[in-house]
Amino acid sequence: MNTLKKAALAAACTTLLSGTVSTALAANWLMLQGTEAADAAPRAKVWGFIQTKYQKDFSDANASGGYIPPKLVGPDLNSQESFSVNRARIGLRGTGMPLDSNVNYFLLVEFGNNGITQPGNAFAKVTDASITLNHIPGARIRAGLFKTPGSEEVYQGIAIFDYINFTNFANQQLIERSPNDTYTANVSSQTLPVGTSLNTFTKSVSAARDTGVQVFDTFKSNNWEHSYSIMKGNGNGLNLSDNDGKQDTYLYWSSELITSGAGPRRKGLKMYAWSQSGKRLLDNTNDATHNPTEYDRKRSGLGAKYLSNKFRVAVEFAKAKGMIWLGPHQATFDMNPAAPVGNGENGEASAWQLDLGWYINSKWELDARYDVYNRLENDTVFPGGANIGKGFETEWKTLTLGVQYHLNKKSRLTLNYAMRDVTAVDWSAGAGPNAELDGVGDVLSMQLTHIF
Repeated sequence: MNTLKKAALAAACTTLLSGTVSTALAANWLMLQGTEAADAAPRAKVWGFIQTKYQKDFSDANASGGYIPPKLVGPDLNSQESFSVNRARIGLRGTGMPLDSNVNYFLLVEFGNNGITQPGNAFAKVTDASITLNHIPGARIRAGLFKTPGSEEVYQGIAIFDYINFTNFANQQLIERSPNDTYTANVSSQTLPVGTSLNTFTKSVSAARDTGVQVFDTFKSNNWEHSYSIMKGNGNGLNLSDNDGKQDTYLYWSSELITSGAGPRRKGLKMYAWSQSGKRLLDNTNDATHNPTEYDRKRSGLGAKYLSNKFRVAVEFAKAKGMIWLGPHQATFDMNPAAPVGNGENGEASAWQLDLGWYINSKWELDARYDVYNRLENDTVFPGGANIGKGFETEWKTLTLGVQYHLNKKSRLTLNYAMRDVTAVDWSAGAGPNAELDGVGDVLSMQLTHIF
């Protein structure tokens, strides 16, 4: 049974399942992450969560016994099976009471082993540090380092994310990897144990965060809630300073029909759209001189999410243009710098996903997500020779089936099984990029989450 048939079978199961569960539902993440209740928030509330994970990748090596990053367990990329403390975050949030309840703050630090801390083996890293001023009706102001409004998949609180791993598009194009300051060559696939590191990026992932200023608010009309955000940021990820004198622009809008509940667990129909645009510097000249070139980076999307006591249905479409990330082993943002194709600096990509959830009872939840991601769409083709007419466009299809068992309102066990199909569409099996992509297989993941 191929992946599409599996997706159809999973969708058909929706008619067989019913019940309720206490789980993460529709929420206004713009307000939940940026504001506090002026009349009820404490001066300092300690909060956080821990996620421990086991992951097994069943991918096969290439014909020479080599492995590329999609076939290994991150962030270290030196094995196909691993236990890890995926995330361990602790923070403080609250208001300025009794001096001024219109001022609130948000602080969060990461201690886990992931793309935030792994580069340079950092012990811990600040992911959020912001202050919100709520004095102007209709125009709250948030300043500092915080998560940028965007895709619901990434914008929501990760501690209550229904899956263990992000979709391919979110992982590759929204959890941004910033270019290295100086030219860094790509590395080839590695046999196990890994000899040369497949992590060629020296900076941490952006974790969908930026340092800047945001104007935002929410307006209610009967059962509808409309929210907007306009943000200017450095476009430099978790780094607190600017690196190029250019700012990114982030735009966001959501409208939600609320049917019941409140906070992160409320139910309703949410529709949203978002856009991100800015510049990036990439030094892609293999010489001793630092001479980076400026490239555009644009990301946009729209989606909808419906949640009730019995089920969840969500769909999202997204596009990317410029600075298309091609993997941790390809710091040049190019599939092959010696070839006229596979250029990610000016490349394009698109994706869509369908997410379904069924709540059996207060303990058990079933999930199914199908995502399709086309990377380097309409890539420039070889002008002649044996490979004439072929580009490096790659299609990623993944069906993820999941089970969640809620031990209590703060703790849960998640099991995911992801069936993956990755193909360079212009090439036959075993040829060109498919020499490495053939054999990308299924992934089994288990994760224990506790929120405090």
